[in-house]
Amino acid sequence: MLIGILQTGYAPEPLRDEGDYPDMFTRLLAGHGFTFRTYRVVDMEFPASPAECDGWLITGSRHGVYEDLPFIKPLEQLIRDAFAAKVPVAGICFGHQIMAQALGGTVEKYQGGWSVGPTQYDFDGETLAMNAWHQDQVTSPPPGAQTIASSPFCQYAGLAYDTRGLSVQAHPEFADEFVEGLIDTRGRGVVPDAVLDEAREKLGAPLDSPHIARRIAAFFKQNRD
Repeated sequence: MLIGILQTGYAPEPLRDEGDYPDMFTRLLAGHGFTFRTYRVVDMEFPASPAECDGWLITGSRHGVYEDLPFIKPLEQLIRDAFAAKVPVAGICFGHQIMAQALGGTVEKYQGGWSVGPTQYDFDGETLAMNAWHQDQVTSPPPGAQTIASSPFCQYAGLAYDTRGLSVQAHPEFADEFVEGLIDTRGRGVVPDAVLDEAREKLGAPLDSPHIARRIAAFFKQNRD
């Protein structure tokens, strides 16, 4: 099964020794029988049609989905076209947000501040931990979207769109080392120091990234006949 990774941003250059965002997802989903092709949509590199791959995965980004950037509207249209063609779409962080926005939801810069580092989420009654890095979040989900994950900080932390879409706000692909690198390269001066310091102290806590990887893999592989 060929998964098209829609890259919507770049990791900070000092942190790319282990690869960029597509490489993180390739590692996260290793062993599930997928092959991958990257499209740098942030640089306007788009597939010719949603049928070019068997499924799509939208990465995180430092950009906001509400920004006036050239790739935003075409990406929203690709999401809607994929849904219409019943080609599955998964989204992480920015991907979670732009899926919601493309389908009629609302994304805003959250007045409650930032979520950074290991964070616990309620997934249908099961507590799972993932690394987070965001201030923006979905504040109103699209019509028909089912909320599958939440936290006290982020009400709509996971959304499901029947067999067509699955998205989560947190970052199952982020290792602790990468979050620590973000704290040092992107955090200071943007995220309050107290939030960054608390996040750094929590690094090393157990994460449930393999569980989320299995959930994403099962989503892509489910029968859609």
